Amino acid sequence: MKKEISVSRALYDDADEHTSRFIAKPGINEEIVRLISKTKNEPEWMLEKRLKGLKLFGETRTPTWGPDLSSLDFNNIIYFADPNATATKMWEDVPPEIRKTFDRLGIPEAEKTALAGVGAQYDSSIVYHNIQKSLEEKGVIFENMDVAVQKYPDLVKKYFMTNCIPIHDHKFIMLHAAVWSGGTFIYVPKNVKVDLPLQAYFRMNAQKGGQFEHTLIIVDEGAELHYIEGCSSPIYSENSLHAGCVELHVMKGARMRYSSIENWSKNVFNLNTKRAMVHEHAIVEWINGNMGSQRTMLYPCSVLVGEGARSESLGIAFAGPGQDQDTGAKAIHAAPNTSSIIKAKSISKGGGISTYRGLVHVTENATNTKSTVKCDALIIDNESISKTYPFMKINNNESEVTHEATVGKIGEEEIFYLMSRGIDEEQAVQMIVNGFIEPIVKALPLEYAVELNKLIELEMEGT
Repeated sequence: MKKEISVSRALYDDADEHTSRFIAKPGINEEIVRLISKTKNEPEWMLEKRLKGLKLFGETRTPTWGPDLSSLDFNNIIYFADPNATATKMWEDVPPEIRKTFDRLGIPEAEKTALAGVGAQYDSSIVYHNIQKSLEEKGVIFENMDVAVQKYPDLVKKYFMTNCIPIHDHKFIMLHAAVWSGGTFIYVPKNVKVDLPLQAYFRMNAQKGGQFEHTLIIVDEGAELHYIEGCSSPIYSENSLHAGCVELHVMKGARMRYSSIENWSKNVFNLNTKRAMVHEHAIVEWINGNMGSQRTMLYPCSVLVGEGARSESLGIAFAGPGQDQDTGAKAIHAAPNTSSIIKAKSISKGGGISTYRGLVHVTENATNTKSTVKCDALIIDNESISKTYPFMKINNNESEVTHEATVGKIGEEEIFYLMSRGIDEEQAVQMIVNGFIEPIVKALPLEYAVELNKLIELEMEGT
């Protein structure tokens, strides 16, 4: 598939020509929260949820564990930036300056060739949304989250930040509840299998901006879905904040794969929360690639609430100069005969810090549980750091839980061997890195596998 300029290249531009025409003042307060709710014409129950989140946020301290967040000034973030564009189903109707950005990211081309539906968000608003007619006829809903609140209020109210990710979960979720904007809502009816992936792309373009998209996906009994999410932002001199939220509800016998490539610029604090409620004999798969961002805290979580539920998490994080990538995964076994697999890989270069932080919790009644955790870290030089913080809480004696961690450096012998075969040193290092990330690349659709390889090549080059 031809792409003139890919996600990887667009990320490293100094800035796009277009900037938001309407930007609220920096800082978080009740006035901003009410403005967001009023602008979106939300029902009273959503405004009440926002205000409760704001109150809890103000009462809760910033976490002191994990990466250093001391340089993140919440009062310097813009919490609502509207590109002044109305959502459309026709790509030609998107304003030219916004369309130019997404053309460079390959959004319409991807839709034409490999996707069942696509949505694009620019700052705080959805600017493009479309889905194949055949899926609409089967009852599949693929909507802008703001629109879903209006069109499907009962369904949204039932699942939005209730038992999956309640608004009191942690400080950044409290903030998200107060200022969330845009995102994706998907409902797949019983026994409907969506053969091609659905995709959303989120672009944070405002300087000092915050992006707080909300993804809510319900895969009903016996249904199947693959959803792909991509993120990027231009480089600015001041810090930005991404605190999105992903809630997956995978019902009895359903299957859900969530693939994400997060490629924020180096001034972004990426404090994202992702969680799935996995019911009886259902399966959830997380595929995550994390590049860019100054600080990342991201730990996709599967709560296995139904007997026979399964979860698999596969992730890669790249930490370059000035970056602290604190990532991992969680599996909470709350029912018998459940299983989970966590595979985490990280690459550290140029003084970057990569950390695996994970949790496996097996409750008392979750007998005959099987869980496997494997962490592999690759350190490119003597300046970089890799850390591992596994936590396992096993409350019964009828479970099998294992953890394996390896840390390795690219050795001179490997480089010498490849160079003796006519390969220069730079290519030799890249070949070793490509082999290291191969399991993640193989799990992605072709277009995104190519994209992930390009991103890591750029990171290795230090561009």
